[in-house]
Amino acid sequence: MAEFTAVRILLIEDDEKLAGRTAEYLQSHQAEVEIVPEGEAGLERASAGEHDLVLLDLMLPGLDGLELCRRLRQRSKIPVIILSARGEEVDRIVGLEVGADDYMPKPFSPRELLARIRAVLRRHSAAAGIDGEAIEVGPLKIDRTRRVATVSESPCDLTAYQFDLLWLLASQTERVLARKQLHAQVRALRGEPPQDFDPTVDRSIDVHLSKIRQALDAAETGCGQSLIKTVRGVGYVLSAPS
Repeated sequence: MAEFTAVRILLIEDDEKLAGRTAEYLQSHQAEVEIVPEGEAGLERASAGEHDLVLLDLMLPGLDGLELCRRLRQRSKIPVIILSARGEEVDRIVGLEVGADDYMPKPFSPRELLARIRAVLRRHSAAAGIDGEAIEVGPLKIDRTRRVATVSESPCDLTAYQFDLLWLLASQTERVLARKQLHAQVRALRGEPPQDFDPTVDRSIDVHLSKIRQALDAAETGCGQSLIKTVRGVGYVLSAPS
Protein backbone atom coordinates (compact mmCIF):
# COMPACT_ATOMS: atom_id res chain seq x y z
CA MET A 1 0.00 0.00 0.00
CA ALA A 2 1.28 3.47 -0.88
CA GLU A 3 2.71 5.51 1.97
CA PHE A 4 1.67 8.88 3.29
CA THR A 5 3.48 12.09 2.45
CA ALA A 6 3.81 14.25 5.57
CA VAL A 7 0.26 13.65 6.80
CA ARG A 8 -0.21 14.86 10.38
CA ILE A 9 -2.68 12.82 12.42
CA LEU A 10 -4.09 13.59 15.86
CA LEU A 11 -5.03 10.40 17.72
CA ILE A 12 -7.36 11.11 20.66
CA GLU A 13 -7.34 7.82 22.55
CA ASP A 14 -6.98 6.97 26.27
CA ASP A 15 -6.02 3.31 25.74
CA GLU A 16 -2.24 3.68 25.92
CA LYS A 17 -1.41 0.31 24.35
CA LEU A 18 -3.88 0.67 21.48
CA ALA A 19 -2.77 4.24 20.84
CA GLY A 20 0.87 3.17 20.79
CA ARG A 21 0.27 0.29 18.36
CA THR A 22 -1.85 2.42 16.05
CA ALA A 23 0.65 5.29 16.05
CA GLU A 24 3.54 2.91 15.38
CA TYR A 25 1.77 1.39 12.39
CA LEU A 26 0.83 4.76 10.88
CA GLN A 27 4.33 6.13 11.49
CA SER A 28 5.76 3.14 9.61
CA HIS A 29 3.84 4.56 6.65
CA GLN A 30 5.38 8.02 7.13
CA ALA A 31 2.47 9.64 8.94
CA GLU A 32 3.22 11.98 11.84
CA VAL A 33 1.07 11.02 14.82
CA GLU A 34 0.36 12.99 18.00
CA ILE A 35 -1.46 11.17 20.80
CA VAL A 36 -3.74 12.95 23.27
CA PRO A 37 -5.45 10.78 25.94
CA GLU A 38 -8.11 13.21 27.18
CA GLY A 39 -11.16 14.91 25.68
CA GLU A 40 -10.70 18.60 26.54
CA ALA A 41 -7.03 18.58 25.58
CA GLY A 42 -7.92 16.68 22.41
CA LEU A 43 -10.46 19.31 21.39
CA GLU A 44 -7.91 22.07 21.96
CA ARG A 45 -5.27 20.33 19.83
CA ALA A 46 -7.78 19.39 17.10
CA SER A 47 -8.90 23.03 16.88
CA ALA A 48 -5.36 24.36 16.49
CA GLY A 49 -5.18 23.79 12.73
CA GLU A 50 -1.92 21.82 12.93
CA HIS A 51 -3.19 18.41 11.79
CA ASP A 52 -4.67 16.87 8.63
CA LEU A 53 -6.99 14.36 10.28
CA VAL A 54 -8.33 13.31 13.69
CA LEU A 55 -8.76 9.73 14.89
CA LEU A 56 -11.24 9.92 17.76
CA ASP A 57 -12.20 7.45 20.47
CA LEU A 58 -15.65 7.93 22.03
CA MET A 59 -15.02 6.76 25.61
CA LEU A 60 -12.68 9.48 26.82
CA PRO A 61 -12.00 10.93 30.27
CA GLY A 62 -13.46 14.40 30.66
CA LEU A 63 -15.16 15.36 27.42
CA ASP A 64 -16.62 12.36 25.58
CA GLY A 65 -15.91 11.78 21.91
CA LEU A 66 -19.37 12.60 20.56
CA GLU A 67 -19.47 15.97 22.29
CA LEU A 68 -15.87 16.62 21.25
CA CYS A 69 -16.77 15.96 17.60
CA ARG A 70 -19.87 18.15 17.86
CA ARG A 71 -17.87 21.08 19.26
CA LEU A 72 -15.01 20.56 16.83
CA ARG A 73 -17.40 20.82 13.88
CA GLN A 74 -18.37 24.32 15.07
CA ARG A 75 -14.72 25.37 14.75
CA SER A 76 -13.11 23.31 12.01
CA LYS A 77 -13.67 21.20 8.90
CA ILE A 78 -10.78 18.85 9.71
CA PRO A 79 -11.62 15.24 8.76
CA VAL A 80 -12.59 13.00 11.69
CA ILE A 81 -12.67 9.20 11.86
CA ILE A 82 -14.30 7.77 14.98
CA LEU A 83 -12.74 4.60 16.43
CA SER A 84 -15.04 3.01 18.99
CA ALA A 85 -15.98 -0.23 20.72
CA ARG A 86 -19.58 0.89 20.15
CA GLY A 87 -20.19 -0.87 16.87
CA GLU A 88 -23.99 -0.97 16.65
CA GLU A 89 -25.72 0.71 13.71
CA VAL A 90 -27.30 3.38 15.90
CA ASP A 91 -23.84 4.30 17.27
CA ARG A 92 -22.42 4.67 13.76
CA ILE A 93 -25.37 6.81 12.70
CA VAL A 94 -25.03 9.11 15.71
CA GLY A 95 -21.29 9.44 15.11
CA LEU A 96 -21.79 10.43 11.49
CA GLU A 97 -24.63 12.81 12.36
CA VAL A 98 -22.46 14.81 14.79
CA GLY A 99 -19.94 15.38 12.01
CA ALA A 100 -17.56 12.42 11.72
CA ASP A 101 -16.39 11.56 8.20
CA ASP A 102 -16.11 7.83 8.91
CA TYR A 103 -16.70 5.35 11.76
CA MET A 104 -14.68 2.21 12.50
CA PRO A 105 -15.69 -0.21 15.26
CA LYS A 106 -13.00 -1.72 17.49
CA PRO A 107 -11.16 -3.97 17.13
CA PHE A 108 -10.05 -2.80 13.68
CA SER A 109 -7.44 -3.82 11.15
CA PRO A 110 -4.56 -1.30 10.94
CA ARG A 111 -4.42 -1.86 7.18
CA GLU A 112 -8.11 -1.05 6.82
CA LEU A 113 -7.65 2.03 8.99
CA LEU A 114 -4.84 3.17 6.72
CA ALA A 115 -7.07 2.71 3.68
CA ARG A 116 -9.95 4.59 5.35
CA ILE A 117 -7.65 7.48 6.26
CA ARG A 118 -6.41 7.78 2.70
CA ALA A 119 -9.98 7.69 1.33
CA VAL A 120 -11.18 10.38 3.75
CA LEU A 121 -8.22 12.61 2.95
CA ARG A 122 -8.88 12.24 -0.79
CA ARG A 123 -12.51 13.25 -0.35
CA HIS A 124 -11.55 16.16 1.87
CA SER A 125 -8.97 17.44 -0.62
CA ALA A 126 -11.50 17.35 -3.43
CA ALA A 127 -14.10 19.16 -1.32
CA ALA A 128 -11.53 21.80 -0.34
CA GLY A 129 -11.07 22.69 -3.98
CA ILE A 130 -7.59 21.25 -4.56
CA ASP A 131 -8.94 19.37 -7.57
CA GLY A 132 -10.87 22.39 -8.86
CA GLU A 133 -9.72 24.81 -11.54
CA ALA A 134 -10.26 28.34 -10.14
CA ILE A 135 -9.96 29.98 -6.73
CA GLU A 136 -10.64 33.50 -5.46
CA VAL A 137 -9.38 34.78 -2.13
CA GLY A 138 -9.98 38.49 -1.66
CA PRO A 139 -8.24 40.29 -4.56
CA LEU A 140 -6.34 37.12 -5.51
CA LYS A 141 -7.65 35.03 -8.40
CA ILE A 142 -5.97 31.82 -9.53
CA ASP A 143 -6.90 30.04 -12.75
CA ARG A 144 -5.28 26.62 -12.68
CA THR A 145 -6.28 25.74 -16.25
CA ARG A 146 -4.60 28.82 -17.71
CA ARG A 147 -1.95 28.83 -14.92
CA VAL A 148 -2.52 32.50 -14.29
CA ALA A 149 -2.63 34.28 -10.93
CA THR A 150 -3.84 37.86 -10.68
CA VAL A 151 -4.29 40.40 -7.89
CA SER A 152 -6.95 43.03 -8.60
CA GLU A 153 -6.74 41.95 -12.26
CA SER A 154 -2.94 42.55 -12.39
CA PRO A 155 -0.96 39.41 -13.34
CA CYS A 156 1.61 37.96 -10.95
CA ASP A 157 5.01 36.87 -12.24
CA LEU A 158 5.51 33.37 -10.80
CA THR A 159 7.57 30.33 -11.70
CA ALA A 160 5.73 27.03 -12.23
CA TYR A 161 6.76 25.82 -8.76
CA GLN A 162 5.69 29.09 -7.12
CA PHE A 163 2.33 28.94 -8.88
CA ASP A 164 1.75 25.44 -7.48
CA LEU A 165 2.74 26.58 -3.99
CA LEU A 166 0.34 29.52 -4.17
CA TRP A 167 -2.44 27.27 -5.49
CA LEU A 168 -2.03 24.85 -2.59
CA LEU A 169 -2.07 27.63 0.01
CA ALA A 170 -5.11 29.29 -1.59
CA SER A 171 -7.01 26.00 -1.86
CA GLN A 172 -6.60 25.46 1.88
CA THR A 173 -7.26 28.96 3.22
CA GLU A 174 -7.01 29.55 6.97
CA ARG A 175 -5.08 26.29 7.35
CA VAL A 176 -1.50 26.36 8.61
CA LEU A 177 0.73 24.25 6.37
CA ALA A 178 4.19 23.16 7.46
CA ARG A 179 7.10 23.50 5.05
CA LYS A 180 7.47 19.72 4.94
CA GLN A 181 3.77 19.42 4.15
CA LEU A 182 3.93 22.00 1.37
CA HIS A 183 6.93 20.26 -0.18
CA ALA A 184 5.12 16.90 -0.18
CA GLN A 185 1.87 18.36 -1.54
CA VAL A 186 3.61 20.17 -4.38
CA ARG A 187 5.35 16.96 -5.42
CA ALA A 188 2.01 15.11 -5.36
CA LEU A 189 0.30 17.90 -7.32
CA ARG A 190 3.01 17.76 -9.97
CA GLY A 191 2.79 13.97 -10.21
CA GLU A 192 6.24 13.45 -8.69
CA PRO A 193 6.98 10.47 -6.42
CA PRO A 194 7.32 10.93 -2.64
CA GLN A 195 10.78 11.98 -1.52
CA ASP A 196 12.57 11.79 1.79
CA PHE A 197 12.48 15.23 3.37
CA ASP A 198 15.79 17.10 3.14
CA PRO A 199 16.28 19.80 5.81
CA THR A 200 17.46 22.18 3.08
CA VAL A 201 13.91 22.12 1.70
CA ASP A 202 12.85 24.37 4.59
CA ARG A 203 15.06 27.14 3.27
CA SER A 204 13.94 26.51 -0.31
CA ILE A 205 10.25 26.82 0.66
CA ASP A 206 11.02 30.05 2.54
CA VAL A 207 12.75 31.52 -0.52
CA HIS A 208 9.87 30.57 -2.82
CA LEU A 209 7.28 32.04 -0.43
CA SER A 210 9.31 35.26 -0.26
CA LYS A 211 9.27 35.44 -4.07
CA ILE A 212 5.51 34.79 -4.13
CA ARG A 213 4.92 37.63 -1.69
CA GLN A 214 7.06 39.91 -3.83
CA ALA A 215 5.03 38.97 -6.91
CA LEU A 216 1.76 39.69 -5.10
CA ASP A 217 3.16 43.00 -3.79
CA ALA A 218 4.19 43.98 -7.32
CA ALA A 219 0.55 43.62 -8.37
CA GLU A 220 -0.82 45.41 -5.29
CA THR A 221 1.39 46.91 -2.59
CA GLY A 222 1.16 45.06 0.71
CA CYS A 223 -0.89 42.20 -0.71
CA GLY A 224 1.82 39.58 -0.18
CA GLN A 225 2.11 40.13 3.55
CA SER A 226 -1.63 40.59 4.08
CA LEU A 227 -2.55 37.34 2.32
CA ILE A 228 0.33 35.00 3.23
CA LYS A 229 1.35 34.94 6.87
CA THR A 230 4.21 33.12 8.56
CA VAL A 231 3.29 31.06 11.63
CA ARG A 232 6.49 31.01 13.63
CA GLY A 233 7.84 27.50 14.19
CA VAL A 234 5.13 25.89 12.07
CA GLY A 235 4.80 27.14 8.48
CA TYR A 236 2.53 29.34 6.40
CA VAL A 237 -1.14 30.17 6.07
CA LEU A 238 -3.06 32.07 3.38
CA SER A 239 -5.95 34.06 4.82
CA ALA A 240 -8.58 36.22 3.20
CA PRO A 241 -8.03 39.90 4.11
CA SER A 242 -10.33 41.12 6.87
